[in-house]
Amino acid sequence: VQTPASLKAQLNIDVRVHCEAESIDRANKRVRVRETKTGQTEWIAYDKLMLAPGAAPFVPPMPGVDDPRILTLRNLADMDRIAAAVGDGMRAVVIGGGFIGLEMAEQLRRKDIDVHLIELQPQVLPQLDHKMTLAIEAELIRHKVALHLGEQVAQFKGHSKGVSVQLASGKTLDADFVVLSIGVRPETALAQDAGLALGKRGHIVVDSFMRTSDPDIYAAGDAVETEDRVLGGPTAVPLGGPANRQGRVAADHIFLGAKARPYPGSLGTAIRRARAIAAGITGWSEQRLQREGRPYRSVTVVDSHHAGYFPGAKPMMLKIVWDPETGRLLGAQSTGAEGVDKRLDVMATAITAQMTIEDLCHLELAYAPPFGSAKDIVNLAGFAATNMEDGLISYVYDLPDDGKTQCVDVRGAPLAQAYPVQGAINIPFDGLRANLDKLDKNRPVVTLCTFGKMSYFAARVLLQNGFSVKSFS
Repeated sequence: VQTPASLKAQLNIDVRVHCEAESIDRANKRVRVRETKTGQTEWIAYDKLMLAPGAAPFVPPMPGVDDPRILTLRNLADMDRIAAAVGDGMRAVVIGGGFIGLEMAEQLRRKDIDVHLIELQPQVLPQLDHKMTLAIEAELIRHKVALHLGEQVAQFKGHSKGVSVQLASGKTLDADFVVLSIGVRPETALAQDAGLALGKRGHIVVDSFMRTSDPDIYAAGDAVETEDRVLGGPTAVPLGGPANRQGRVAADHIFLGAKARPYPGSLGTAIRRARAIAAGITGWSEQRLQREGRPYRSVTVVDSHHAGYFPGAKPMMLKIVWDPETGRLLGAQSTGAEGVDKRLDVMATAITAQMTIEDLCHLELAYAPPFGSAKDIVNLAGFAATNMEDGLISYVYDLPDDGKTQCVDVRGAPLAQAYPVQGAINIPFDGLRANLDKLDKNRPVVTLCTFGKMSYFAARVLLQNGFSVKSFS
């Protein structure tokens, strides 16, 4: 984006490339720098020092991992190495199904490389809840990415034709090259050697103005831990948006002092695309709340990304989680082909403003048929959540297989026959009231449909007729 020459011309910055900061002399406020091409060193004095070393790809200590055909991606030079490794008819193994792993898998498939993707968790995009990633997984499979989920790499074995990736399950995958994308670790050795305070996971501890434990040294970006904006406590969010805004906060404080505005914390808003499908998250996920033992409620709604009668409408899912005591929003996730970024941005703003599920009901969002619906999916999420809190409906998130529950599919017969749900009774909603005698009032009922709206209607009808019923979300 910039060069040393352009930054000198525009902003009078002295940029030193091919240089490594080796140590910080805090007592004398100077940094020792070594030129990597010549080996020469010099001390550079500072009034204020800014650390922005970022994070490096994590390389696990396992047999064979030092093979030169096992690659990582951090910068353009790494990308050049990966591009140089690509050739016709090759096979690549990508290890890690997070944001970088999916990006690598997609782009290698565009080069017509045979791609196998290995992920330790039983899903791709472990940052999201499992069901919110199913459409991404289906899209990857549709484009011939072989998924190996819930698999762990045991070791690598290099040979004349490439690298064998041996899995703990006993499988072996042969590849011409491997791309490791199993997370990042903060580059904080320089800060640690200088005696700056680090957090539990090795990130640099900073205050709300990005000052480290030394008031003349600031830090920002992937190497630091900041405040979680939703529930408080330390968090580390290795994303470009927070890094840039943290840099501005530090610069403001260096220049403005007491007039500077503090960094308010990070949400962790992120989005990923796999071919035609996008998925993203802001705030906390359900599984993260479960791990932390935090109380929550959740609901998932499905609708078209704009008015269904306008050409090109595509389905999308939106999941929200909230505090059961206050109704305050804690997180949201969305998946779909269109409009995912718009809804995530709305939800990130709502969470930042500490809005509640009731506030979602009445958000006035831009509406015309090509852009949205009169009741946007964000509003629908608020409606569904308040319906639950008001006792109008109870939801289930998995179809029961206990042999006692009656599953009632209220879709039209053609759709129910084309895409049957095993064990379900098909009673189209329009005829439900006339066919109540087909159901046993002594057994619980779960209603289901395509998007969830007719299932809700059916559950309300059955409740009013004395059934014990829940709607499948």
